[in-house]
Amino acid sequence: MKDTQQALAKYGNLRLHKFASNCAEVMSAFHASDLASSLKDLDLESDSKSLQRSLGLSWDVNTDNLFQLSSENKPISRRGILSTINSLYVLFGFLAPVIIQGKLLLRKIVSETLRIPRTYVPYLSKTAKKELYVFSDASEKAIAAVAYLRTTDSSGEPNIGFILGKAKVAPTSGHTIPCLELSAAVLAVEITQTVMDNLDLHIDTVKFYTDSKVVLGYISNKTRRFFIYIANRVEKIKKFISPSQWYYVPTNHNPADSGTRSVPAHAIYSSEWLLGPKQLLSSEQKNSEDIYQLIDPEEDGEIRVTVNVAKTFSTPEHKGIGTDRFNRFSNWTSLVRAIVFLERFSRLHGSKQASSVTSLDSFSNAENVILISAHST
Repeated sequence: MKDTQQALAKYGNLRLHKFASNCAEVMSAFHASDLASSLKDLDLESDSKSLQRSLGLSWDVNTDNLFQLSSENKPISRRGILSTINSLYVLFGFLAPVIIQGKLLLRKIVSETLRIPRTYVPYLSKTAKKELYVFSDASEKAIAAVAYLRTTDSSGEPNIGFILGKAKVAPTSGHTIPCLELSAAVLAVEITQTVMDNLDLHIDTVKFYTDSKVVLGYISNKTRRFFIYIANRVEKIKKFISPSQWYYVPTNHNPADSGTRSVPAHAIYSSEWLLGPKQLLSSEQKNSEDIYQLIDPEEDGEIRVTVNVAKTFSTPEHKGIGTDRFNRFSNWTSLVRAIVFLERFSRLHGSKQASSVTSLDSFSNAENVILISAHST
């Protein structure tokens, strides 16, 4: 053995090293530097030899047995199972009946295949009308928006096809459901911009749907002011889309609801998220013409409180009642009450002073009289 090694080194310029053997005579024929790294410093006659590894197998040099060890924990996923199966390399098929179980499991996992038609709808180039329908929705966990192309052929037959959908995880805290619904509406506008910029088709109509009447009130509002978060998003929506293009849809008919609550992998193929809402397949589309109002504007914390400002003018015909005795009152409320009492007393007794006080019938009018009198002095 030693002569063979020397001949290979001399004539073939080959150096055989990292040797391991269960035969002490063979091991002693090599220099210590040519042995496997775990055997270099061992006493080959008395020391127990460590395990050797090759091609996924472990070799016990002491007993001359082959076996397999796998102590690595891998995730229970398709990738993890595939990695485990491929790591079990047995040249002669000792463990074939065991490994086949893993292969059968892997095949079962990957047997669910999702097939998406290449075209949005059949005979797209021959359609008479093309409409874009975009739905949005939000939950405490996520926001989502999805767009569909609805086409009508020359015979009036409708078809619908999935174009683009997107879902995002909602912030963990600090956002109300109306705020999240409005963010979902913004997401609907964003994916619509993407579709319009990249879809090489003429779209006759673009319509948006949400199941939040609060959001519809925000978008349609023309009288009240919002705080910055709501105002910025409403402005972004109105900059691209007219409020008249937004409609209400019940939650159970809103396909974007799937994007906020998740769908199991085996159910995605038959979900409305891919197939589109069934109501779009009706030959006649009826849209509500309701004018959406703000929902409880006085209770909504996102709407700024209305501040009423009173402005009074002094005229020659209306000079007030004078301010000589105003200093006798310790506070504003007492003065206002006194003016209200004076007006009522004058009206009941037919005093000429009633013409100066005018027709006071509330504290608000009494305050105006005080302001007029103070301005005229």
